[in-house]
Amino acid sequence: MIKKLPLIGILGAIGIAFGALGAHTLKNKIATGLITPDQVNGFDTGVKYQMYHVLAMLAIVVLSQTYAQKYLKWAFNLFLWGIILFSGSLYILCTRNLFGAEGLRLLGPITPIGGILFVAGWLCLAFSIIKKSNEK
Repeated sequence: MIKKLPLIGILGAIGIAFGALGAHTLKNKIATGLITPDQVNGFDTGVKYQMYHVLAMLAIVVLSQTYAQKYLKWAFNLFLWGIILFSGSLYILCTRNLFGAEGLRLLGPITPIGGILFVAGWLCLAFSIIKKSNEK
């Protein structure tokens, strides 16, 4: 699990960079009509969920020293794919007008799949801890 730390660092850096992009660049584009306040808020939601789950992935690396590895690995991977599908689709959906890519609207159904992966990851994390508690 320690080998996953560089990935966590990269995802954290991307989250911070996208947060700055949303807070500065995208908000300034509202006046142009190329992006709406709702799209900026959606982009911000993607950043928040990415950062929450980056921190959770970091906690998983720490917990993997004590708790059931199998379920923690599942949780880690579910969080990773949740970031890609949930946050990634929000980033694309909320900025598609800026790039003239209105056709990417079809990515809309991917966002909830990413959300489901987040929920499943949290359940795996909980199960790992419950399993360890039952072994005592």
